[in-house]
Amino acid sequence: MSRKILVLAHTGRKDAMAAAQETCAQLHSSGLVPVLRRNEAEHCRQIYGDLAAPVEILGEGVSLEDIDLGMVLGGDGTILRSAELVRESDVPLLGVNLGHVGFLAESERADLAQTVHWVVDRDYTVEERMTIDVQVWLEKRKIGHTWALNEATVEKADRQRMIEVVVEVDALPISTFGCDGVVMATPTGSTAYGFSAGGPVVWPEVEALLMVPISAHALFAKPLVVAPDSVMAVEVLNRTDANGVLWCDGRRSLDLPPGSRVEVTRSEKPVRLARTRRTPFAERLVRKFELPTQGWRGPVRAEDAQPLTASLPTVRTVEPHHVPPEGEGRP
Repeated sequence: MSRKILVLAHTGRKDAMAAAQETCAQLHSSGLVPVLRRNEAEHCRQIYGDLAAPVEILGEGVSLEDIDLGMVLGGDGTILRSAELVRESDVPLLGVNLGHVGFLAESERADLAQTVHWVVDRDYTVEERMTIDVQVWLEKRKIGHTWALNEATVEKADRQRMIEVVVEVDALPISTFGCDGVVMATPTGSTAYGFSAGGPVVWPEVEALLMVPISAHALFAKPLVVAPDSVMAVEVLNRTDANGVLWCDGRRSLDLPPGSRVEVTRSEKPVRLARTRRTPFAERLVRKFELPTQGWRGPVRAEDAQPLTASLPTVRTVEPHHVPPEGEGRP
């Protein structure tokens, strides 16, 4: 049976539809079966009159269990939408960036043909990215339950007012302050909203959770990095006169009246991302953010190291300043 590849594209972008047409044609000519959702197929027909190759439609005789891989054509937002679709399955996603930064994408639009070849040859690996489980409580009643790949953010609902919150880690309060919001993120999300709010960049293989206040009016409101099995929580205090809102990955929202409590834990269900190249994260970081690296010399290899010479500067040890105790020359 031929492998089925799900092609997911941003329907609001003509370049994404063009990339979908090209991808489907190449997959079909290579003996694979391209699969589209009904919406994408109709958009392609509206623009081009017909599809570039025969396709099957997801949900119409084809289920996610039949899919070998999902190719996502778009930016990080399209990948986040696609993660929602495959959330309950084991389908890995391979992103082709058509957006701006595209941190979650594996390749660029110019590499589309090569990317299809990698898919055809199964020349990729699959890594699991941590996700978070998000529960919302109000007066001991659970009023919401969702998840996120990047982050869950408690934000003010009214632009003119801050919200008063108390942040908590492992059932212990850390601090209370007025703020625009609090980001609770995964390592994957550390380069997204958490990064914009002043949080640290965390390498994807590091198992940790992040809490980053947004514009907090407080002396101590620093980003926190906690253990992956910790429970982070943000409570919207009853004394606040402004409502909050919970956003997960910027896609799913829930109103937070005063007294609401948002708890975040590591989810048991990760998102699977396909990788065609073993590019170190540091290299990806520099390339995506266009960071300056002029003047870098790099580490010295052992075989290139020069022997120590007498001309090297002498390392001096500075003695600590002696303060005599009382009675020894002190007034």
